[in-house]
Amino acid sequence: MDYEAEVGLPLVIRPAYTLGGTGGGIANTPDEFRSIVDSGLSASPISQVLLERSLVGWKEIEYEVIRDGADNCITVCNMENLDPMGAHTGDSIVVAPSQTLTDKEYQMLRTASLKIIRGLGIEGGCNIQLASRPHPDAYYVIEVNPRVSRSSALASKATGYPIARVSAKIAVGKRLDEIPNEVTGTTGAAFEPALDYCVVKIPRWPFDKFPNGDRHITTQMKATGEVMAIDRSFEAALQKAVRSLEQGNSGLLWEAPEWRGMNAKTGVPNDLRLWAVAAALRRGATRTELVAQTSIDPWFIAALERIVDQERRLLGNPLTPAVLWTSKRLGFSDSAIATLSGLLPEQVRQLRLQHGIKPVFKMVDTCAAEFEARTPYYYSAYDTENEAPPLEGPKAVVLGSGPIRIGQGIEFDYCSVHAAWALSEAGVASIMINSNPETVSTDFDTSDRLYFEPLDEEAIRDILDNETIDDKPPASLVQFGGQTAINLSQSLAAVGLPILGSSAEAIDIASDRQRFERFLDNLGIPQPPGATVASIAQALTVAQRIDYPVVVRPSYVLGGRAMEIVGNATELIRYLTIATEVTPERQVLVDHYIEGRECEVDAICDGETVLIPGIMEHVERAGVHSGDSMAIYPGLNLTEGEVDTLVEYTTRIGLALGIRGLMNIQFVLQEPEEETTVYVLEVNPRGSRTIPFISKVTGVPVAKLATRVMLGATLQELGYSGGLWPKQRLVGIKAPVFSMSKLSGVDWYMGPEMKSTGEVMGVDRNFAAALTKALQAASINLSPGMGVLLSISDQTKADSLSLIQGLAAANCQLYATEGTAAMINAMGLPVTTITKRIGEGSPDVLDVINDGTVGAVVNTLSGDTSVMEDGFYIRRAAVERRIPCFTSLDTARAAMESMLSGLDNYNILTTEEYLNTPGP
Repeated sequence: MDYEAEVGLPLVIRPAYTLGGTGGGIANTPDEFRSIVDSGLSASPISQVLLERSLVGWKEIEYEVIRDGADNCITVCNMENLDPMGAHTGDSIVVAPSQTLTDKEYQMLRTASLKIIRGLGIEGGCNIQLASRPHPDAYYVIEVNPRVSRSSALASKATGYPIARVSAKIAVGKRLDEIPNEVTGTTGAAFEPALDYCVVKIPRWPFDKFPNGDRHITTQMKATGEVMAIDRSFEAALQKAVRSLEQGNSGLLWEAPEWRGMNAKTGVPNDLRLWAVAAALRRGATRTELVAQTSIDPWFIAALERIVDQERRLLGNPLTPAVLWTSKRLGFSDSAIATLSGLLPEQVRQLRLQHGIKPVFKMVDTCAAEFEARTPYYYSAYDTENEAPPLEGPKAVVLGSGPIRIGQGIEFDYCSVHAAWALSEAGVASIMINSNPETVSTDFDTSDRLYFEPLDEEAIRDILDNETIDDKPPASLVQFGGQTAINLSQSLAAVGLPILGSSAEAIDIASDRQRFERFLDNLGIPQPPGATVASIAQALTVAQRIDYPVVVRPSYVLGGRAMEIVGNATELIRYLTIATEVTPERQVLVDHYIEGRECEVDAICDGETVLIPGIMEHVERAGVHSGDSMAIYPGLNLTEGEVDTLVEYTTRIGLALGIRGLMNIQFVLQEPEEETTVYVLEVNPRGSRTIPFISKVTGVPVAKLATRVMLGATLQELGYSGGLWPKQRLVGIKAPVFSMSKLSGVDWYMGPEMKSTGEVMGVDRNFAAALTKALQAASINLSPGMGVLLSISDQTKADSLSLIQGLAAANCQLYATEGTAAMINAMGLPVTTITKRIGEGSPDVLDVINDGTVGAVVNTLSGDTSVMEDGFYIRRAAVERRIPCFTSLDTARAAMESMLSGLDNYNILTTEEYLNTPGP
């Protein structure tokens, strides 16, 4: 606290040994200072934070430097953040190479970076972040990462210089001059890359999932992923990167309805500031005013002015070849030009093709064409000389999955990479299209050719045109890139472009809720009672007929986007009004919510045979998105009859749809008194997020087999028969990982819409050991004797008794809110009553969480909105203290059983007993 008084606020707090600025922030008031320091000390594994003077508003520059054991040292890439200091570099728009530094400033910072890596004796890659102020020349070193970082991946893809690969060779004793440059094949790794193009990275934030979250950007990173674009100018690269984000505001033309005047969202760093600055320029804001508000360098504001000026030309002039050419050179998409000129995107495309205006493809060669290069790594530009003649021979295009975000993570990159490898093994050249610098799929040697481009219809068609020989474009694989690629299947098929594997018609039947409902009816396969609706009035009628609670499921969505369980008519109206639009063009399925056991399968179908590598059973009951559920392989609690039904339904659906390749089916099992009924919830006609998991626990190379099937092979020819693959002698458990602590203001509870950002896997010979590994890896394991806060809803109190008994058996110290404490007292167990009403008693629920009295929280929800709001503060405090917070009794019970399995004096339930244990 002395430093606070000595230097004064604002101060930047940086916790030690953390990633992405976790726990840190900028303190402007004494209360913020104490809060952020407490958070930082909690986040740091050594309970240490750095306090430093705030340099908010200075330029932020990064240098990626590499050094070998002989003290040879080069700078691979320098990068400039468009956002000034105050925003984490992972949340900043980044440009490479730097655009606004003078040569003197560039050399000054480069020299400092080389001195630092040599002074520290680092061998391998190193990321150095600096703050610079041009008047007078001054700089500070902000941070040194003595390792590869997310910026290393960006620098590698921006330059074509494989930093991690070179660092690994340095680690085993190689010198830079002994390591060949894989791009040119003639130069060595001691050459500094030269760029004759501009690269722009834009973060991908999760606020489309969490619109009520705090959108302010500070030193704690909030983005889940990023996109990168390459072009010949900053303006073109920026607009291409915006297209790559794959969200509603996918063009700079987007404006929030509430923005009025130039002050909207420009003053404080936030995820929408780029769009807000463009909107302010349209409304007459001057460059000087925006520089004063944002501290963004005038050079970048001037570039945005040039884009806005061209928008005005498109609005007020005929679409001549000159105007069209200039617009494309500035990065305007056909869709943006169409919007401004009053045409359809296809009309713009045909018009520019008539005038011979089409992109060429340039090579990323690390040397600005100084040496001949052989890398198959390309980007588009409206320029002269195409450097990417079409590949000869058999070839196919793999559509990647774009930026990592909730619902579409690295698992789809796994699928894309394995598809590319399988194509190459089959003698078919693989052409990868993706926009994500963080992925293996965008390594230039993963595929036979890489196009670093947006995953939208315009970019894909331009690439396919470039690869067309004798009017025969290559076919595209759309099943491996998640929902991004599947959504492109319909537009590609509509213009006659070929798709490998399942037809666009089969994909649409599975993805469109209304068509899928009719499809299952025709097969006689049960689905939860419900109907597809095109209006709120229809939704209310259907819900009344099938009875509440109901689940609302839109079509063609990712990660359960806009899915929700609603308990009454008022909630249904509110949800359909606010969360998802329902129209005749955007129909949604309203079906009855069935609280049963949920299972899922991934399957490969060749048109005649269906192979199911394994059945996965969820720990949580239906109602929790599969991406947020813990999944067990094999399904340990399924009867032989239930397994037979799952296999039968999967086979019938795959053959009836005409699937060629992959599909994922989710089931719910309802258990009345006599016989279990198996309902189909949905079919995803593509690879799913469980493909890596099921491939690794069963040994079945799912993505590889699916690719070969799409090329025309049968499963029998590949050595596989149909049906369920034999169970392996192991248990695998997939557990989700969440990043909620970094998203202020976001409620944390599990439901039909996915919230996790990753997953871990535990594997062992038995259920208990595999479960323990998974829980430990996900950081949601419990320890005997720890304090546990319980706040259980009335609807789930009866089901919680076995959980509470187990916690007591492990000598956990029980703390509970008033109603839950009364129940625990009635059970004859010791409990400390804690008030739920903040500030009305001591201790309250926040006190026992924040002071470390409890190390875990169990807070189950009811459908009552007011009760959910009461629990918000409990859940929010738990995630900010980074302690386990369970909103599902099933997950909490699993963690409890795992804890008890380590105690010698406790009678452990069998797996079947555990999964069958209801609350008394």
